[in-house]
Amino acid sequence: MSAVFPTVREVLALDPVRHGAPRVVAGDDGLDRPVRWVHVAEVPDIATLLGGGELVLTTGIGLPGDDAGLRAFIGDLADVGVSGLVVELGRRYVSGVPRVMAAAAERRGLPLVELRRATPFVRITEAVHALIVDAQLTELRATEEIHQRFNDLSVEGADAAEVIRQAAELSGCPVVLENLSRQVLGYDPAGESAELLLDGWEQHSRRIRPAGRTAYDPDSGWLVTTVGARGQDWGRLLLRWPASGDVPSARAVEPAAGSPTRLTILIERAASTLALGRLIRRDAEGLERQIHRTLLTALLDHSRPVDEVGLRAKALGVVLDRRHLVGVMVRHRADDPAGEVGPEAGQARLRDLSEAVGQALREAKLTALTSAVDDNSVGALLALPDPAAEDRALSAFAGALRRVRLDAGAARATIVAAGSGVSTLREARRSLVEARQIAEAARRDRRDLPIFRLPHVGLAGLLHLLRDEPRLQTFVERELGALLEYDARHPRERLLDTLRAYLEQGRNKSAGAAAAHLSRPAFYERLARIARILDVDLDSVEASLSLHVALLALEAVRAP
Repeated sequence: MSAVFPTVREVLALDPVRHGAPRVVAGDDGLDRPVRWVHVAEVPDIATLLGGGELVLTTGIGLPGDDAGLRAFIGDLADVGVSGLVVELGRRYVSGVPRVMAAAAERRGLPLVELRRATPFVRITEAVHALIVDAQLTELRATEEIHQRFNDLSVEGADAAEVIRQAAELSGCPVVLENLSRQVLGYDPAGESAELLLDGWEQHSRRIRPAGRTAYDPDSGWLVTTVGARGQDWGRLLLRWPASGDVPSARAVEPAAGSPTRLTILIERAASTLALGRLIRRDAEGLERQIHRTLLTALLDHSRPVDEVGLRAKALGVVLDRRHLVGVMVRHRADDPAGEVGPEAGQARLRDLSEAVGQALREAKLTALTSAVDDNSVGALLALPDPAAEDRALSAFAGALRRVRLDAGAARATIVAAGSGVSTLREARRSLVEARQIAEAARRDRRDLPIFRLPHVGLAGLLHLLRDEPRLQTFVERELGALLEYDARHPRERLLDTLRAYLEQGRNKSAGAAAAHLSRPAFYERLARIARILDVDLDSVEASLSLHVALLALEAVRAP
């Protein structure tokens, strides 16, 4: 029940109730129950007309006169879920409610309150209902504020960090954004310790298993919603809200803190804003470069027909039809190569790199679509007269880029990657994506090569560059999810390390046991347990290969 309703304790503090000199005689532990409505009743079978959450007021004149009847009356109220029972003394009961009634209420945890002074019930009902209506209006205004806040963030194209910060500020609760492999993409501790919040996050997150796309997990105290757009989920947004519903006042930021309904709306709106922001990229470049970027992006995400891309590129003087096309990506090895921080520094680096790529293309006399394609990379689609010109053109471009970037350190810190050449514009996306993947993988390669091509990238590198791909993360979860969840529940056993030792030693159990520093019987027993958990035959070459690839992918996903 939503915390928008006042509690029994708050009702007892109202002036009309305090006028009746209230005294709690049973059920103290239930005084924080919310009161959905106030109902006046003088008949013993009133429970059949109630729906739960009501505070029942009575003078007791119609209640049973026998002990069994009073116990049944209290039991019926408790079963239906009323918030409490208030009895005015004087008409039926003079000095106090019957002991049997108080004992039954205490046993069922039902708050039982005596009013020792006559009080018009209508004043109580008016005061409580006014409080409820006012709280509901506050709830409505808070909900409108949430919608307005996240609408503004969507329009402004706010980044994920800002969306998470706003969610934490509105809720007064810690907020974490993670990908499908339970790796943290962003967080705001809402004034708490970030170290404590994120310590052992992956294992902790795997224990949070709510039922539904948006749901609350009472065991862990996290409200969770799935983040995704266009039918592709890519993460989860989590908000920690204590199971009791009591958000510490030091962190509570009205109007959002403390209401499950409000927090559900908030986390879902934040997730929608994050999903939308992932689809939108603001661009402050000149008109021509914007068109270049629009066309390159269209090739990468299929947002425009290929024929339209070719026609618009031709209008820019970049002929792509009947050409040999090669995708190229240029990026820094590190996202923050100069130790700079802040979005302005990142944009300046990207702008300098984009200008350097454009100048290198002009010096090498190459025709290409070129633009920044993300926050760290500049892409180019080279249009060459024939396949024989590919190696010569790439070498000329790499050399010109090094000359443009006169600082040798800057040149070594820059990666140039090229995809496989293709003969039609419809195949251009494959070359661009391949170049992007190679550039990402090459960040972990210490060789100073002028051009990185596909043969330079091994399986581990390929998986590393695909680590943000939801389908790869889904593959890891499908192959290893059960084992990861088992390790999360039994961290001392570390069965994942046992599986890794077995596979890295070529499925040689003796060598695997030695690598894992385990006796062979203990190692064999762990392998048998792994096989049961994953429901696989570890002697199968195909099954073991799939698991080994999943392990490599998991390491890539976990890599910074």
